Amino acid sequence: MGILNVSIVTPDGPVFSGEANMVIARTKAGELGILPGHVPLVAPLKIDVVRLKHDGAEEWVAVNGGFMEVNGEEVNILADTAEREEEIDIVRAEAAKQRAEDALEDAKDKKVDELKAEVALQKAINRIHAYNKK
Repeated sequence: MGILNVSIVTPDGPVFSGEANMVIARTKAGELGILPGHVPLVAPLKIDVVRLKHDGAEEWVAVNGGFMEVNGEEVNILADTAEREEEIDIVRAEAAKQRAEDALEDAKDKKVDELKAEVALQKAINRIHAYNKK
């Protein structure tokens, strides 16, 4: 199987740089599986995990928006924020999820900032999901 050179970068710096046999990411148009030789594309990413498959192993990276660029043998992801599964502080992520759920409930009651609370909740759940790999 061929190799993809993968780079995941945020405004704070690189999060992942390495090789993968396959990259799976959720774009605004749906989930994409990228293999070596994939047609070039640029796609906006949703808040979700990016799965990197290499030699039978799989690494998950929680990505909170951004863009993915595919160019044959390279996949470059420019993310708003991203965390590798082993770097996620699960206690902090669970606390953020609880705060976001509380804010969402409060926003629904007051009919303000509901979208902001929903995005915060999505980000917290995404981090927990990447941590737990479920």
